[in-house]
Amino acid sequence: MMWREFISVFDMFKIGVGPSSSHTLGPWRAALAFVHRMEEQGLHPQHIQVDLYGSLAKTGRGHGTDLAVVMGLQGADPATCPTHLIPATMQRLKQQHRLLIDGKQAVDFDPARDIVFHYQESLPFHPNGMAFEARSSTGEIFREVYYSVGGGFIVKEGESTGYVQTTTADIPFPIDTAADLLYWCQTTGLSIAELVMENECAVRQEQEIRKGLLHIWEVMRDCIYKGCHTEGELPGVLRVKRRAAELNRRLLHGVKDQGYDDWISKIRTHATAFHDILDWVCCFALAVNEENAAFGRVVTAPTNGAAGVIPAVLHYMMIFRNHDQPEDIERFLLTASVIGGIFKKGATISAAMGGCQAEIGVSAAMAAAALTEALGGTQRQCLMAAEIAMEHHLGLTCDPVAGLVQIPCIERNTMGAVKAITAAQLALQSNPDQAKVSLDTVVKTMWETALDMNEKYKETAEGGLAAHIPLGLSEC
Repeated sequence: MMWREFISVFDMFKIGVGPSSSHTLGPWRAALAFVHRMEEQGLHPQHIQVDLYGSLAKTGRGHGTDLAVVMGLQGADPATCPTHLIPATMQRLKQQHRLLIDGKQAVDFDPARDIVFHYQESLPFHPNGMAFEARSSTGEIFREVYYSVGGGFIVKEGESTGYVQTTTADIPFPIDTAADLLYWCQTTGLSIAELVMENECAVRQEQEIRKGLLHIWEVMRDCIYKGCHTEGELPGVLRVKRRAAELNRRLLHGVKDQGYDDWISKIRTHATAFHDILDWVCCFALAVNEENAAFGRVVTAPTNGAAGVIPAVLHYMMIFRNHDQPEDIERFLLTASVIGGIFKKGATISAAMGGCQAEIGVSAAMAAAALTEALGGTQRQCLMAAEIAMEHHLGLTCDPVAGLVQIPCIERNTMGAVKAITAAQLALQSNPDQAKVSLDTVVKTMWETALDMNEKYKETAEGGLAAHIPLGLSEC
C-alpha cells in the first residue's frame, strides 16, 4: 500500500465565502488551523496578533482578508456560516475590541492594532504569507506562519511539501500530469470522469461522493440564481453596479419567475438564437462573481476570482445542450477537478504567483475539458480542449482596480466561460492526432510565463488597469 497526497474533487471545489479564495478563504482557513493548533498545545491566549505580508497586505483590505482572519479566529465555518451576518461581526469587533476565540474564550483584540499590514515586506515561500502570534498571561508566545497558495489551499511553514487539508489515500491511479491521466485512461479504457471516480472511491463511499458533487452544484446553482435576482451596488469604493439582474430581466422581457425551475423553463423558451445563448452564458458568469464580490457564498472553481466560469459553462450544458441529469453534472465536475489538479501540481492556481492566467485561464481549461467529456468527447479531445482554453489565456495579468475582485475580474469570468465553450467545440470537431501542442506543454509554458511576469502584475494592484484607472484609490 502506498499512501500519497492527491487533490480530491472536494479539495478543488471548496464551498466558502467571497471575494477571494487566496485572500479571503485561505486566510480564514489558516486562522481556523491556528486556533486548532492552539487547542492542541493547550494554550489559552490573552492576546493575538496577525501579520499580513506581500500580496495579502497590498490587496488585503479590498479582499476582506482582515475580516476573514477574524471569522476564522472565532471558529466560523466558511462553508456554512450565515453570510449576511459577516459584516456585522467586524463592526461589533471594532466597537467592543473583544474577540471570542473559537466562540469560547474572550480576548482583547483591536483589528486596527492587532492586524498588521506589511505592505513592503514579503515572506520567502509565497507572496500570500501571514503570521499568527498568541501570547499567554505568563508571557509564553506561540507563533505560526501560513501561506495561502491559491484556491483556498494553505501551507504551514515547515510543511511546504504538503497542502493543509488535502486528501491522503492509497489511490489506484496517481495523476500528476496530463500524460499520467491519458496513460491510465488508455490502460483501463475508462473515461476521465470514471477514472477520477475510482480515485475518489479510495477515500469515500460512492454514494457520499455523488451526494457531495450534487451539493457542490446546488451551491453553484443557488449562487447563479441569487446573483441573477439581486440588484444594487457591490461593496467597496468603486461603487460598481450589479448587472446580472438587469440583464436577466431584459433577456426575459420583464417576465418574472416563480423559482429556479420556472426560471430555467422561461430561459429555454426565450433563448432561441445564438446571441441569446451567449447573453445567458455571460449573465450566469456575471451573477456568480457579483455574488462573490459581495461576500456571498460561492464555490472555488478553482478560485473565487474565477468562480463564475465553471458554473456558467455547466449551466450552458444543462440548459442549452440538454445534459441536465445528475450523472451529467457529476461527470462534468469530476473531469474539471482533475484538470485543475494538473495545473496546480505543474504550475499554480494563485494569481499572486502567476497572474490571472492562473485563475481565469485554469478555470477555462477545466470547464473546456469537462464540457468536452460531457458532450461525448474522447479523453484526448478533453485534454485538447483544456490546452486550447489555456493557450489563449497565457500571460493574462492580475490587476484588480483598487485591490477589489470587481474590475476587471467579473467580466473576465464571462470571457473565460465563452472561451471554454469555444475550446470544447474546437476539440470536438478536431483530430487530436494533428495537435501540435500538448496540455503538459501548456502547463509548463504557463509556469515559465508566471516566473517571468513582473511582480506588479501578480495581484498587487500596482500594475495594469489598477495603475491606470484615475480613481485616486492608492490606499486600497
